[in-house]
Amino acid sequence: MKKQAIVVSMLILIIVLSVKTIQAGGAEKQRYNAVYGTGETAITLATGSPGALGLLKALAEPFCNANHCRINWIKRGSGASLRALKAGEADMVMVHAPAAEKKAVEDGWATMRTLLGSNEFYIVGPGSDPAGISRAGSAKEAYTMMAKARAKFFSRGDSSGTHKKEMKIWKKAGIKPHGAWYVVTGDFMGPTLMRADRAPGYFMTDSSTFIVKQSRLKNLKVLFKGDPILVNVYHALVASPERYPSANCVLAAKFVRFMNSSEGQEIVRGYGSHKYVAALYKYAEYAGRWEK
Repeated sequence: MKKQAIVVSMLILIIVLSVKTIQAGGAEKQRYNAVYGTGETAITLATGSPGALGLLKALAEPFCNANHCRINWIKRGSGASLRALKAGEADMVMVHAPAAEKKAVEDGWATMRTLLGSNEFYIVGPGSDPAGISRAGSAKEAYTMMAKARAKFFSRGDSSGTHKKEMKIWKKAGIKPHGAWYVVTGDFMGPTLMRADRAPGYFMTDSSTFIVKQSRLKNLKVLFKGDPILVNVYHALVASPERYPSANCVLAAKFVRFMNSSEGQEIVRGYGSHKYVAALYKYAEYAGRWEK
C-alpha cells in the first residue's frame, strides 16, 4: 500500500507540473503575438509590419535554432515599439522612424542603431483617381491635390512610422488635414489598407503590405510612387544595458548582428520572392543610399 501511495503521489505531481507547464506556455502565447524558437533564453522584440508579414519569423527561426533561444514578438507600430523599449517592455525593436530613433539613442535609453533594409511607400486609391494624383510630380503635390479635392483619405493616426511619414509630407505641403474626408483609423497597416479598399479612398501604404494584400484588393491601385521622400528605411535598436540591466541586451545585440550579417541580409534580400511577384524588402546596402 505504501508503494502504491508513493506511485500515486508521483503521478499526481507529474500531472500538476505538466498542467503548469501547459498553462505557462499558453500564457506566453497569449502575452506575445508569436514566439519563435524553443530555447531557455529569450528576448522580446517589438515591431509592426516585419512581424505581420513574416520577415521576423524568417530571420528568427535560423537564429534561434543556432543559438538555442526564443524570440518573443509583440506587435507594435514604430512609435509604440519605441515606447515599449523605453518602458523596459522590450529588449529590442525593428522600426522605421529615423528622427525618433536618433532621439532615443541621444537620450541614452537605446543603443546599437543598425540599418536592416528598406521598402517604400505607395499612395494608393480608387482607379477613378478623383483627386488626379497620378499626374502629381511629387508626394507633396499629391497630398495637396487630395486635400484640395477633399477626397477621402485614410490615416493610421497612431504615431507609427507610416503616420510620422504621412505627417511629414502634410507639413511640407503646408496642410493640417481635418474634416470628414480625413479618416483616422488608429489601426495597423493591413487593416487600414483593407478599409481604404472598401470605402474606397486614398491611403499611403508600404510596398510590402501592398504586395502581400494585392490579390484581395478590389478597388485600390498604386497611383503615385517614386519620390525619394517615400523611401522607408528600417533600423534595429537595442535597450541600453546601463539603463536596463535586466534586459537581455547581449542576445538582442547578437540577433542584430545576425540580421546585418551576410546570412541575415540574404534572407532580407530574398524574402517573399518565391511567393509574391517580387521580394518584399531591399537589403541594407541598398537602403543605405537613402540614409540621412
